[in-house]
Amino acid sequence: MRLRALLDTDALGLKLLGGEDELDRSVRGVMTTDLRDPSRYLSGGELVLTGLAWRRDADDSEPFVRLLVQAGVAALAAGEAELGSVPEDLVAACVRHHLPLFAVNESVAFATITEHVVRQVSGERAGDLAAVVDRHRRMMTSGPAGGGPDVVLDLLGSDLDLRAWVLSPTGRPVAGPKDAAPALSAELCAKLAADHLAATRTGRRAPHRVPLGGTTYSLFPVRGGARAPQAAGAARDVRETVLSDWLLVVEADAGDWAEERLDLLYGVTQLIAVERDRRDAARTVRRRLAQEVLELVQTGAAPAEIAARLRVAAPVLLPGLGAAPHWQVVVARVEWEDGSAETGPVAQTLLEEILVDPLATGPEQSDRIAVAHTGDEAVALVPLPAVSSEHDGSETGVLADALLNAVREPLSAGLDGDGRVTLGVSAAVHSAEGLRGALEEARHARRVAAARPGRVCAAGHQELASHVLLLPFVPDDVRRAFTARLLDPLRDYDRRHRAELIPTLEAFLDSDGSWTRCASRLHLHVNTLRYRVGRIEQLTGRDLSRLEDKLDFFLALRMS
Repeated sequence: MRLRALLDTDALGLKLLGGEDELDRSVRGVMTTDLRDPSRYLSGGELVLTGLAWRRDADDSEPFVRLLVQAGVAALAAGEAELGSVPEDLVAACVRHHLPLFAVNESVAFATITEHVVRQVSGERAGDLAAVVDRHRRMMTSGPAGGGPDVVLDLLGSDLDLRAWVLSPTGRPVAGPKDAAPALSAELCAKLAADHLAATRTGRRAPHRVPLGGTTYSLFPVRGGARAPQAAGAARDVRETVLSDWLLVVEADAGDWAEERLDLLYGVTQLIAVERDRRDAARTVRRRLAQEVLELVQTGAAPAEIAARLRVAAPVLLPGLGAAPHWQVVVARVEWEDGSAETGPVAQTLLEEILVDPLATGPEQSDRIAVAHTGDEAVALVPLPAVSSEHDGSETGVLADALLNAVREPLSAGLDGDGRVTLGVSAAVHSAEGLRGALEEARHARRVAAARPGRVCAAGHQELASHVLLLPFVPDDVRRAFTARLLDPLRDYDRRHRAELIPTLEAFLDSDGSWTRCASRLHLHVNTLRYRVGRIEQLTGRDLSRLEDKLDFFLALRMS
């Protein structure tokens, strides 16, 4: 029972002296004591009744309250019969430690309160256990097939007074309660998803309990419908699904729940998993369409044949769309450091999830995404409505930065230091002829992302305009040979003569070969600069008046 229910029972004669914000605490028992230290007899969750015989002076209140809080009691109720009223020092101590404090009218016996609490708590426990089987049966008969996860969450709210949500691995709300309470914020969802993925990767036993903002949430993994929760990690590498499994978030601390209630919640996760499996099966057509288009593009099929496949895909992915859509290609790869886990299907399922608008609720938008996989790479075909003539020229569709910001925090936790996710995004194309270029553009952007530090990286087509981005893909041995051939003679000369030829070369290139600007920047006379440049050319056999040689020096400096 909750403390609030005690206060609402007039026959108990309780008056609240402090802790109004804590009245939703649960009471699991009751104890009467006048010991100065009753902690050895407390197990947590009790309503402690005291006649204050332990108090000799005002200094006794602070240690007494501190011991109760450390023992995890729910609240303290002090009788007024001994002193006529509850001392202010006890009230102040309870306020400091956020312990709810009640005054018990001298006309009410502690035995009356004890009997009421025991009767209510015992009745609730008996009711919980007796109703488990019936609730489970109702959930099975009116669960996912009759309305999806929302039906199950509604039953949790109505039968067990539990608010719960289903989140994707990136923290996108899939389903939630239909009451008027505020929804979980996007930041909170991302944090919960990150904590869940981190706990799963480190092997912590579910449910994972997360205190955030004064509220404790219990996180239950939603795994394959046919797998029991106790055996969920026994026969598979957790990395195969950790980045794609949903999770059930319950606004409650499940740490002290009875096994029967935990079993009921695990049953709920199995029901939700059945719905997840059903939706995954419904993606088969979209995946097949994406696979067919990908194979046609990669084998060099005629644009007319690719266009025919796109015409088939458009009404499936965007039903009711009048005009032919534009298309974008997004490529993803999941890599583990030991290379032991299969990553193509993982990347496919993950890409299907993260391409859904993170601000959208529900799973419907995932029905508009077709993802194939080849080897360790997943390739998404994303349809976009045709751009109207009134369009203002701003970019539409999938943006690499927005994609990265939406998924970086939770996915980084799921990768747990030994894996990476890299993403590449193409520009939008409006015809089959442009699809091959879009695929190569997305793949190249993903390679650019892979050359960056970080567990989750993404790059878009806008970032492919500079030749500098080609440098990360030059093999290391080629880099070393190229830079040594051009720069080692200059470094050796600088070590022997302190001539600063390398800094001079950098400044000369940064000044676009302008003698006067470079001399001014280095605080040199132009003749001195000409001497140094001449020495550079003599040592390397290159001519800094030639564009090709300037470019070689530029690249060598960038790669060194």
